[in-house]
Amino acid sequence: MLATQTERLNFSNVKNRPDYPDFLDIQIQSFQDFFQLETKSDEREAEGLYKTFMENFPITDTRNQFVLEFLDYFVDPPRYSIQECIERGLTYSVPLKARLKLYCTDPEHEDFETIVQDVYLGTIPYMTPSGTFCINGAERVVVSQLHRSPGVFFGQSFHANGTKLYSARVIPFKGSWIEFATDINSVMYAYIDRKKKLPVTTLFRAIGFERDKDILEIFDLAEEVKVTKSGLKKVLGRKLAARVLNTWYEDFVDEDTGEVVSIERNEIVLDRDTELEKEHIEEILETGTKTILLHKEDNSTGDYAIIHNTLQKDPTNSEKEAVEHIYRQLRNAEPPDEETARGIIDKLFFSDQRYNLGEVGRYRMNKKLGLDIAMDKQVLTKEDIITIIKYLIELINSKAEIDDIDHLSNRRVRTVGEQLSQQFGVGLARMARTIRERMNVRDNEVFTPIDLINAKTLSSVINSFFGTNQLSQFMDQTNPLAEITHKRRLSALGPGGLSRERAGFEVRDVHYTHYGRLCPIETPEGPNIGLISSLSVYAKVNALGFIETPYRKVDDGKINLDESPIYLSAEEEEGMKIAQANIPLDDKGNIEAERVIARLEGDFPVEDPKNVNYIDVAPNQISSISASLIPFLEHDDANRALMGSNMMRQAVPLLRVDSPIVGTGLERQVASDSRVLINAEGAGTVEYVDANMVTIKYDRSEEERQVSFDSDSKSYNLIKFRKTNQGTSINLKPIVKVGDRVERGQVLCQGYATEAGELALGRNMKVAFMPWKGYNFEDAIVISEKVVREDIFTSIHVDEYSLDVRDTKLGNEELTNDIPNVSEEATKDLDEYGMIRIGAEVKPGDILIGKITPKGESDPTPEEKLLRAIFGDKAGDVKDASLKASPSLNGVVIDKKLFERAIKDKRKRAQDKEDIARLEVEYDAKFDDLKAVLVEKLFNLIGGKTAQGVKNDLGEDILPKGKKYTLKMLNSVEDYTHLTQGTWTTDDELNSMVADLIHNYKIKENDLQGNLRREKFTISVGDELPAGIIKLAKIYIAKKRKLKVGDKMAGRHGNKGIVARIVREEDMPFLEDGTPVDIVLNPLGVPSRMNIGQIYETVLGWAGQKLGRKFATPIFDGATLDQINELTDEAGIPRFGHTHLYDGGTGDRFDQPATVGVIYMLKLGHMVDDKMHARSIGPYSLITQQPLGGKAQFGGQRFGEMEVWALEAYGASSTLREILTVKSDDVIGRAKTYESIVKGEPMPEPGLRESFNVLMHELKGLGLDIRLEE
Repeated sequence: MLATQTERLNFSNVKNRPDYPDFLDIQIQSFQDFFQLETKSDEREAEGLYKTFMENFPITDTRNQFVLEFLDYFVDPPRYSIQECIERGLTYSVPLKARLKLYCTDPEHEDFETIVQDVYLGTIPYMTPSGTFCINGAERVVVSQLHRSPGVFFGQSFHANGTKLYSARVIPFKGSWIEFATDINSVMYAYIDRKKKLPVTTLFRAIGFERDKDILEIFDLAEEVKVTKSGLKKVLGRKLAARVLNTWYEDFVDEDTGEVVSIERNEIVLDRDTELEKEHIEEILETGTKTILLHKEDNSTGDYAIIHNTLQKDPTNSEKEAVEHIYRQLRNAEPPDEETARGIIDKLFFSDQRYNLGEVGRYRMNKKLGLDIAMDKQVLTKEDIITIIKYLIELINSKAEIDDIDHLSNRRVRTVGEQLSQQFGVGLARMARTIRERMNVRDNEVFTPIDLINAKTLSSVINSFFGTNQLSQFMDQTNPLAEITHKRRLSALGPGGLSRERAGFEVRDVHYTHYGRLCPIETPEGPNIGLISSLSVYAKVNALGFIETPYRKVDDGKINLDESPIYLSAEEEEGMKIAQANIPLDDKGNIEAERVIARLEGDFPVEDPKNVNYIDVAPNQISSISASLIPFLEHDDANRALMGSNMMRQAVPLLRVDSPIVGTGLERQVASDSRVLINAEGAGTVEYVDANMVTIKYDRSEEERQVSFDSDSKSYNLIKFRKTNQGTSINLKPIVKVGDRVERGQVLCQGYATEAGELALGRNMKVAFMPWKGYNFEDAIVISEKVVREDIFTSIHVDEYSLDVRDTKLGNEELTNDIPNVSEEATKDLDEYGMIRIGAEVKPGDILIGKITPKGESDPTPEEKLLRAIFGDKAGDVKDASLKASPSLNGVVIDKKLFERAIKDKRKRAQDKEDIARLEVEYDAKFDDLKAVLVEKLFNLIGGKTAQGVKNDLGEDILPKGKKYTLKMLNSVEDYTHLTQGTWTTDDELNSMVADLIHNYKIKENDLQGNLRREKFTISVGDELPAGIIKLAKIYIAKKRKLKVGDKMAGRHGNKGIVARIVREEDMPFLEDGTPVDIVLNPLGVPSRMNIGQIYETVLGWAGQKLGRKFATPIFDGATLDQINELTDEAGIPRFGHTHLYDGGTGDRFDQPATVGVIYMLKLGHMVDDKMHARSIGPYSLITQQPLGGKAQFGGQRFGEMEVWALEAYGASSTLREILTVKSDDVIGRAKTYESIVKGEPMPEPGLRESFNVLMHELKGLGLDIRLEE
């Protein structure tokens, strides 16, 4: 029989909804593109890690004698599995190795041979199949960052006097920012790195437009006139566009060298804008100038007045003066020589080393300015600068538009891969510096690449990124939805992004380009609102980092439904008219309506279908996963929908799960893409099932068996009660039986908030909306005792407690059950290592792990150490350092683990050698067996065929052409893993089978190699533990939490509340047929909150329960009121769920009918057990001596200023004095109070409070000498 899955009745009207992309693509694909491990080394794209290596290599020494070149990189398999890393507190990482080539270019070092070596560069955290990183035993997620795209941005601001100021800012990928801006006097300045300002014309002179003539010609502003007497007479009365200079050279003798040096001198004869008059003609002729520049006579030059004003402000007259002026501005010093001064601008903007716009920056610049500069030219060009200035002048003259900074074409996503590339760039640049230094030091001696490289450099950069970066976050693992949402999150915060304080309203607001790209609903409440958002369901991130969303093309009012959707970025969508997905279409894809509402940028015109360019692919394309899981979202207010989508992430996985009767159809995809369940890898039959394991025998063809080294059957271990980051538990149970047929992709288990392959965060509950004796006032919830009795909202939480054993100065600590001064009763459950037994019930104060640690005032002398070693420790020399259960801990021990390092002594070393030798013999036999299987399979495939010439990596002939394949010949090949060149036979199909066979052999051999390495490591080192720790003991305790008064519950529509009363089943309101409801909600919670979706859900849920069916009502495309009414009539229940209820206490009918139905409720992570806290005495703050605050610190409740007023108002002076002194920071008074309570004496008088002393010290710090006088 075939294992079943839930079929939902879908209310959607939209035809041809495309499949959702893989929800974790943004993480997994980005990481794969970064590492490119699947790609052959010669086919790798210039991106990610490969690109970073290419940018930093080759490395040469300062004299260019030695060159270190990069050839390739590869990784070894990880030493531990993900689960082992989590248990041991290690990082799941792979060793990165690079193949480097070192050679000498200097003919004097002829004896230096070229060396090619594989060099270890450190271990690099590796992404798990579910898109997370395991760092120091904790699963973390690297969140994608939404930041300003590199490129040019045009903006405007207002001066205090009301003048409009315009600016153009060029933001590169790396390098200095440059900004061009106008001021109130209509002069244009260039700002370099936001600090130094210089007239734009000075910059023009520095980049090669030396004379006024060159600058004016750029903008076609001047007319050149030859200097002759008659020529000048013709232009009398016109204005000069450029200065007339008298230039001469002065010679002087350099004191240091004695050389004669010429210096150019300039004198201004006539300034700009001088009107030419007769007396000027002689002056001009005397200067010997060949030509002069005059303003053009037409009016079009008025737009460019700013250039003339800027020239007027420009203090420089030549390129030399300009570069020196810029050098002085930037460096605050005189330039040592002309060459250095010239180099500064080149280095800043025109050098590949210092400046890079990136591919994105170049693309945006070309697009914005209409340029056609090659994509690989990623530095600024003169053309860029000129075009930017021209655009800015158009802006000043209102002929161009300013940029919208919040438009998604101006913001891009930095995914995991890009963030890692950046970190690798930093690490490799540091490494390159040390390599260069080491090369320079080693002059003549022979050295190898390994001698040059320090692996710690790279590791430390990468580890600090994963450990401390704001975007590397501890994964939210409450339930599968929380995981998947965290991985799809986009943050505008983080390094290079915004800060909470500086982010204004505009950045946080919803922009029209968010449509189909970022969810307008799901964002946190509080200070981060709008800065952290979620990717929409269909959205993808393209190669340049811009978010794209799919549309279907509309041609002349017709849609081709068979074509796949087209993905557009926000920029490509500009100017397009886009219709909604739910407009009526006929079977051929023609739009039936005469007029349709479309979207055009931020507007909603009503259009003829022929004018529409695109149509949405689905109505829920606008929202994220969380929001798409809320049925009838279209009937909820956005604020409540926001709360609903955020609270679904806090739902605790329950012991008994139940998928919603009213879903949206997305539940299955979320569960499968979250990668928590186990799916069948192909068609087959279930062979064996128990609580821990499922075995499937797969159907395989003879060809598949030929190339595989695995048997047909495969076993899958199910996760049992694994602790998550948030302390909830993952526990999977099989849902198939022996003999069931399974298909590819079919789900084999359920659990961890999933049921039959669908997301199941809560339970379907019979609900009545009515008041109940005031107990559901202000959103409180009344619940039936049946819910507690039947474990409907019971969840299991797992806590991990660990204790490490260190090597102290006084001797080693020890795990033991022999603890001084502890009763036998207290240690009855401990084993010989002091660890509590599995299955023991734990109560507050119980010993979980017994540990003793040496105590002593001073270090023991060598003699004492010897005596101790002979006669053993005296009991008095150790103290109890056991781990005890905290005050709120009640539960059952479900697992325990002990990790220890191998102890090194002579006997142990000898034993290790024997063990390793035995292990190597064992593994040699395994390798031989594997090779024998390979040879046998190869012979079955190609035995008797003629070889076509097979070569290894180095091009050596291994199986020469023309010979027939025999067993002997195939056995003679030593290493099959490097046979990469040539062809095996003339049959292409056989060749591809042989390639698959050898590929599978490589995988199998690598696995064996990895196992051998791991077992050798375990023998010689033991368990890998952090430095200074000898042993690590871990205890896992499970707590079964039933629903209690004080627990927080919520629906999916933002309808949250606290359980106020658990009522006996017989006292709950009941229906006419005697069925009591499970939960009573306050009807006043609905109208003001405007989340009517919950009422729709309630009514449809009841119909579904009666009919035994489940529904999918996709958002904005769900069930209509008429459809719901049809179903309620079919189910025989009243329309709108209006029903008369009866009082459980008296049996009387309530006056008015109430809305009754079935609603999906969740239990949230805010449970009363985690919040209940009481303290009598506990820790005090060191300085103020006041009790600490908070449950985690076992702190007290703050009695603040307003509470003091309350006691003053009551005149409760003694109580108040007690609270402010002996219960708080009167240190001596506290001790005396304890004594008097113990002895039964009256309370003492309070003394001086510590806060008074603090005040005294603060005043002394101000230099005031204060004395207390009796």
